Amino acid sequence: MSTRRCLLIALAGMGTLAIAPAFARSGLPAGLDTDADGTLDLAEAKAAAESLFDKLDKDHEGTLDAHELHAKLTSAEIGGGDPDKDKTLTKEEFLAVVEARFKAADKDGDGTLDAKELHSEAGRALLKLLK
Repeated sequence: MSTRRCLLIALAGMGTLAIAPAFARSGLPAGLDTDADGTLDLAEAKAAAESLFDKLDKDHEGTLDAHELHAKLTSAEIGGGDPDKDKTLTKEEFLAVVEARFKAADKDGDGTLDAKELHSEAGRALLKLLK
């Protein structure tokens, strides 16, 4: 193999290694940033929330109660996101809570959350719902 070709292969490998830590440093939990752009948008947050809702809804009633939410929301927070006051959250109510938390974390209003916004109090509250 020519020296030039070896050099190009080595440089290509180094470029890949240089990119990988950037994703690790993005501060986004694995699986949330589905488009790998280093930010979390509302669609990604809602997709993660829908998947989580389905996993937590063990009895398949279409609602989550305090027990199924496993301390992701306090009783007071459930009540705040529960317009019909039945002490459970439907998927739509759960997604509305996720959207409200997303908007609270999106301080610059650009429709995406970067690592800094996700490390804020509001961002951490959102991540608590999505993990």
